[in-house]
Amino acid sequence: MANHKSALKRIRSNEKRRVLNKYQHKTTRNAIKKLREITDAKEAQTMLPSVISMLDKLAKRNVIHANKAGNLKSQLTKHVAAI
Repeated sequence: MANHKSALKRIRSNEKRRVLNKYQHKTTRNAIKKLREITDAKEAQTMLPSVISMLDKLAKRNVIHANKAGNLKSQLTKHVAAI
């Protein structure tokens, strides 16, 4: 266990950040699944920018790797264009 006040605070802040990252990552994954299930082109076009924004935010905060975000955005854009 930690012996210093700063280490204890770091443990608390890391736990808060971990829970928030987990929530945001799961929310984004659910949005991606929902986007892939959509069959209406117009609805998919309107949802795509918000999903891309979510992926960019995760990559910016290092929750996911930047290349993974880019690959997902590319796949989703192709998928929406093919509908």
